[in-house]
Amino acid sequence: MEAYAIIATGGKQTLVQVGDKIEIEKIAVEAGQETVLDTVCAVSDGTTLKVGAPYVEGAKVTLVVDAHKRGKKVVNFKAKRRKGSRRMVGHRQELTVATVKAIA
Repeated sequence: MEAYAIIATGGKQTLVQVGDKIEIEKIAVEAGQETVLDTVCAVSDGTTLKVGAPYVEGAKVTLVVDAHKRGKKVVNFKAKRRKGSRRMVGHRQELTVATVKAIA
């Protein structure tokens, strides 16, 4: 089994391996730059698993930011029947597309 890590960013947890392309909530890093995430919940080297409480000390995941983009539009529509009351709210999340370079 290959090395993997579970990172926490943007209020979500994501399982990543070296070479994976991931979409995470927008981080303030320019496209083409590298960034290091230290919010690693669990890390495995292929044989042993280290689980943090809440994060593993000394564990880091290096990402290369490929681009920034906007996600799909999510629409929330509410209506009360026979009352003429309608409400619609839309939201598009800002995303960062990154490639996992290293897990340490």
